[in-house]
Order: sequence, then C-alpha cells, then structure tokens
Amino acid sequence: MRLVFAGTPEFARVALAQLHAAGHEIALVLTQPDRPAGRGMRLQPSAVKQFAQGRQLPVAQPTSLRLDGKFGMEALAVKERIAQARADAMVVVAYGLLLPQWILDAMAGPGQWGCFNIHASLLPRWRGAAPIHRAIEAGDPESGVTIMQMDAGLDTGPMLLQERIAIGPHASTAQLHDELAALGARLMVQALANPAALLARRQSEQGVSYAQKIGKSEAAIDWHQHAEQIARKVRAFDPFPGASTGLGGETLKVWGAKAVVPNPSERLAVGQARPGQILATDLRGLVVAAGEGTCLCITHLQRPGGKRLAVADYLQGHALAPGQCFDRSAVQAGT
Repeated sequence: MRLVFAGTPEFARVALAQLHAAGHEIALVLTQPDRPAGRGMRLQPSAVKQFAQGRQLPVAQPTSLRLDGKFGMEALAVKERIAQARADAMVVVAYGLLLPQWILDAMAGPGQWGCFNIHASLLPRWRGAAPIHRAIEAGDPESGVTIMQMDAGLDTGPMLLQERIAIGPHASTAQLHDELAALGARLMVQALANPAALLARRQSEQGVSYAQKIGKSEAAIDWHQHAEQIARKVRAFDPFPGASTGLGGETLKVWGAKAVVPNPSERLAVGQARPGQILATDLRGLVVAAGEGTCLCITHLQRPGGKRLAVADYLQGHALAPGQCFDRSAVQAGT
C-alpha cells in the first residue's frame, strides 16, 4: 500500500519502521520541525525524521497544517505534496499536530482508506496527549493500543482494532511505552494487510478521560499524598519530567519508589512524623513518611548534574539520616 506517514517521537518511529519492513511504500513522511535538545541545545531531528532520512524517504516538516494561519504557505506546500503522493491511506502516530479537515478530505477519495491512527490507550479511556503516563499515574491495571479511523475530533473516531496488555506493578512509562510501541506497530501492519475486513465500532461516551500533556510543574512530590499515589507518580514520570523533591534547598529527582508496610518502630514514628520526613535508611532504601500514615521507600535518587544512583550508592557520598525532611516547596522554587 502507498502511504503518507505522520509522526514524530520514538513511539512513531517504531511503527514507521515496521510499515516500511512490511513492504508498504512510504510516499511522504510528515514530522515536527527540528527542536533544540541536549546540553548544547542544538537542533535535533525527530526519531521519525532520522529513520526516514536513513531510508531516503521524502520528508516534510511544517510548523502548522492550518491553511489560514501564520504558516499558511507551509501548510499549502504540504497540501500539494500530499496530493502529489497519491497515497492509498495515511497513518498518524503521535504526530503532535491536529489534522485539519482538508487532510481528512484529501484521504477520503475513491479507492482511498482514509487516515488511521495508532493510539496508546484502550479508547475511550484516555484520549489526548499523554495516555501512557496518565494510565500509570491513575493506577490502571491494564493498557493497550487502539487502531482508530480518524475524524475531526480529538481521538474520537471509530475503533478498528484493539488489544490489551497488563500494566505490571512496577512498570514505568519508559517500559510501558516500549511495549505499546511494538504492539501498535504490529496492529497497524495487521490492519493494513486487509483493511476491507476491518469492522468499525463507535466509541462509547461513557468512561472518557482526557490525558493532558505532562508539564514540568507537575513534577514536585506532594508528601501529603498516600505513598501508593506517590509511587505511581514516580513511575509515570519516568523518563520525563521525573518526580522531584527538595532537601536543604537542593532539588533531587526520585527515580525509584514503592509503598511499603512500616515495621513496628517505623509505624510508631510515622504517626509523629511530618509528611516527607525520613524514618529510616537501610537495605530497602530511604523509608519516608507520606500521607494518611503510609510509608514510601525511595530506591533511586539523582542530584542536579549527577547520575541516577541506587540509594545505597547515593548514601556513600551524601549523608542522609532519619529526621531529615524532604521539602516540596524547595522543588517548586527550583522548577
């Protein structure tokens, strides 16, 4: 099948690679403009662009797809390239730009199959930009991928294929991302192998949630929350933006944490401790008082400019002791 592909991050690159390997002809690749990244903040191409360039696939990087907007000339140029591509269908995966009606119309001609989307959620559970993060943060027991026929709404189109996977008790966004990327790529190849056989199902309007984009302002740990809620946040915000806490005016990243049952001495102490106060440092890590009389065990920490370290290694160079208290306000000041 002759395809236009629209996507930007690694999640999308996995799908593009599988479609290319399956023998589909990629007539045009749309991806976001290069962005500054790294310590030198040099312009870096997206993961999708890097793959496309390595396979000599044609690439377009419009700033916007609105024909009537500030970058209307860029959008018009892309419209002409899409028309010239004469594609049978379009596949959209984490592109980052909403598709305007003119693109949907361009893929709706005779003999065309429209615009397909790979969405990393069991729709309609998590519509929006960050379904993987929000599923873990909310404590969902499972996630999955939905192959959807796109319409003008935000992740509201009819569902064509859907497959579920369990979210492991210690799964981070990074881990679940890789599982869902592979699953989404496989389902998309499966869908395009025989699109005429796909049965479209309307999404229910019951149980709809919106997965808002993750912001750095959400990184600060609120130690008044239940330990299990904090642990989910740590896993959901790995690798970005990383859950943060403060200590002595310094902002630390927390990369590993789990709710634990306090031992008898800690149970006595937690009732008198302030949320965020360190109760113990032992082989488990740092045991910290959290909200509702619960305890969180931090297993991995990172100082500014440093590396992720297991707490046992961190303590060799940085003294932490029972009675010290992590401070959420220090994190807010540092963000």
